[in-house]
Amino acid sequence: MAPTVPEFYAGKSVLITGGTGFVGKALLEKLLRCCPDIGTVYLLMRQKKGLGCEERLKDLWSKRVFDLLRDKDPEAIKKVRLINGDITEPELGISDADKKELQERCNVIFHSAACVRFDQKLKDAVNLNTTGTLRMLTLAESMKNLQVFVHLSTAYCRCDLEMLEEKLYPAVHNPRKIIEIVEWMDDDTLQYLEPKLISSEPNTYSYTKAITEDLVAEYSGKFPIAIARPSIVTAAWKEPIPGWVDNLNGPTGLVIGSGKGVIRTMHCEPSYTADAISVDVVVNACILIAYVTALDKPKTTQIYNLTLSKVFEMTWAEIIKLGEKFVNQFPYSVALWYPGGSIKSYKIAHQIDVFFSHILPAYLVDALLFLLGKKTFMINLQKRISHGLNVLQYYTTKEWDFRNENYKSLRNRVTAEDNETFFTDISSMNPEEYLKNYVLGTRQFCCHEDPANIPRARKLHTIRYIVDRFFKLVFIALIGWFLYSNRHIFSSSMEFLDSTLKSMTPLNPVKAEDEL
Repeated sequence: MAPTVPEFYAGKSVLITGGTGFVGKALLEKLLRCCPDIGTVYLLMRQKKGLGCEERLKDLWSKRVFDLLRDKDPEAIKKVRLINGDITEPELGISDADKKELQERCNVIFHSAACVRFDQKLKDAVNLNTTGTLRMLTLAESMKNLQVFVHLSTAYCRCDLEMLEEKLYPAVHNPRKIIEIVEWMDDDTLQYLEPKLISSEPNTYSYTKAITEDLVAEYSGKFPIAIARPSIVTAAWKEPIPGWVDNLNGPTGLVIGSGKGVIRTMHCEPSYTADAISVDVVVNACILIAYVTALDKPKTTQIYNLTLSKVFEMTWAEIIKLGEKFVNQFPYSVALWYPGGSIKSYKIAHQIDVFFSHILPAYLVDALLFLLGKKTFMINLQKRISHGLNVLQYYTTKEWDFRNENYKSLRNRVTAEDNETFFTDISSMNPEEYLKNYVLGTRQFCCHEDPANIPRARKLHTIRYIVDRFFKLVFIALIGWFLYSNRHIFSSSMEFLDSTLKSMTPLNPVKAEDEL
């Protein structure tokens, strides 16, 4: 009989790259908490000046994501060993002793380290996402007891396709040749060529993830390989804390920006289905993918689309409506203005609204701050917000059909108890409860606001509401006064327009015939 998931990981040595990232921390926490007999968990981590391994590990262990684990098993951290290294350096920058230890002992690799900035320069994105993966694959090839290599990619690795199956798609360019090009080509030439090179994808992140999958597949047959493709990764659904999130990427930044009254318009097709998956569901799937792949020992690369398609579907309009509800119910203490605005299906309508609700107020606020002798910030802030929205709006104005039969089949490969522990069925998710926890999570973990100050935040929210309505009434009154004060101008203009139209009206044919 096949071992259970915890039994499989018992005594195993696991290497995680990107262990200090959003997904990496959640993966480490889940492995230590739900596979208590795991052997050693190696974390590849860059050195920090003036901080030793113990200090860095202690800092990592103090993060909120480990609260539950610290209470349950305070000694679990002793199973974690830091490996000083960097995926951007030759041979990962690790020492000979560490390399030898990994070659002798490592059984499972989770490669999640990547540059998640969509606007990263091509050279940097290739070095992190593609060359870094090649360095990891080279190390994996030298390991004597490696049972599985799990590579984290993205479901949006081929945005030019409307339907994405769980199969390998040939890369537009040979990844090794792209690595060579960015190594020798100067920055100016590469910047000039970048739009043409990545034309099949919306940004360097998607492009490098796409070509890197080809690179990973080259190693098929040398050791078991699986590629996990999550869609947009969002806050935790259940574990370790409902709503836990520790970065401002993607939808999280949108929730906070709109909740603080900074983002007031967005280009989005409200009827399209959104595909975003919670971080705990992603790490559970990765743990099971490694388990299944190691048992099956496939000779080809296995692909898993970790997406909501055909499992749980919500439109952007439904999500935004619920988000607005909870942002007003659990407001932020510090905000620029009362939340408002709307989503726009047409880009021109969005651009007009951006001018009046984003750009113009930013200049007015900065002008006022300048006159008061204060430091200006709104214009720069709005530039960053506009850039972020432009990146995100690519995904809110398109729709994809992700096939995910391999992902859904994972629940059939494990015991009922393991299914309970590594919940793969997300059809039971309550969207209202999830988005409520998501908003509360952004307050607590991103904005560092104490849940106890919600009553005070609501009072401030009410004040912002009154001020918002007051200024809107004043604005309407000013427009009315302006129109009334200049009514003679408008009256003369209308008379002129009326006479002009009459003079352009053709003669009545019947009357013209009578005159003849």
